Amino acid sequence: MGISALTPPTHGDDVHEKLLEFPDNRLLIDLCGEFDRNLAQIEHKLGVHILRRGNQLAIVGEDAARDQAAQVLEQLYARLESGRAIDAGDIDGTIRLGDSGKDTGGRAGDQMELFQGGKVEIKTRKKLVEPRTEAQKAYVTNLFQNELVFGIGPAGTGKTYLAVAVAVNMFIGGHVDRIILSRPAVEAGEKLGYLPGDMKDKVDPYMQPLYDALNDFLPGKQLAKLIEEKKIEIAPLAFMRGRTLSNAFVVLDEAQNATTMQMKMFLTRLGEGSRMVITGDRSQVDLPRGVQSGLADAENLLNGIDQISFNYFTSKDVVRHPLVAKIIEAYDKAEA
Repeated sequence: MGISALTPPTHGDDVHEKLLEFPDNRLLIDLCGEFDRNLAQIEHKLGVHILRRGNQLAIVGEDAARDQAAQVLEQLYARLESGRAIDAGDIDGTIRLGDSGKDTGGRAGDQMELFQGGKVEIKTRKKLVEPRTEAQKAYVTNLFQNELVFGIGPAGTGKTYLAVAVAVNMFIGGHVDRIILSRPAVEAGEKLGYLPGDMKDKVDPYMQPLYDALNDFLPGKQLAKLIEEKKIEIAPLAFMRGRTLSNAFVVLDEAQNATTMQMKMFLTRLGEGSRMVITGDRSQVDLPRGVQSGLADAENLLNGIDQISFNYFTSKDVVRHPLVAKIIEAYDKAEA
């Protein structure tokens, strides 16, 4: 990697300084970020001070925090050396993953190469997607290894986003012939009334989060063409009845709003050569009072069956704005 750690001077009994030397000054500038904002983010997260001295960075802090900061800086520099940029999310993910997130150098060519050297990456047409927490890493691994996967946890933990990324990866790699994305058309607390337009116009507002995810992974013109050719379908859960979904990557989002009968109907659509992902948040059920959530029912009935993976996320896996995690924790505490 070309980084050298120099012998640190001592500043007190439990606080030391560690020097890292970076040979490429241009990459060091990118590592530090505009106005040193990348360094500031690492300082804030790990409780250290980072000082720039020419082509060296001096890290001051307690032993464990100082060593973790050095490891994070080395991994981010290796990322820059491989030609990839870094942003705030990449820094956060590197800190969360620690040793398990160490870059092994190569990029993923297709889904069978994702797990070489412990590195997990999802290649799509527009971007390379990387898990940013241990739970996300385990979830992505299971998405490739199991035919039926459940992702259960609060908003902002990447359940749907990662599932759609894997769906696109497997589609462009020729492992499935089509992508089918679905969610129950259940109003989230307010009555939306009669929407204008044809059936597509009426249901599209419910499906918008799925369109948003796809737009992150596929160029606009290609996405529009694939939707027109029915290679990618986005439809309400009710439209799945009576179908057999073969050679497809199928995602059911917001599954906590599916009834028990709807969930059974959906799960039994699984056909040959297909993979199915069910995502949901048990704390955001919008079903009428007294109606059993199909997600909770499936969780109780199917846990322990081979080739079915249950993956759980908590507020610690939230990768949106840091305030989202605090909001979720506050609501969880109030409910408890």
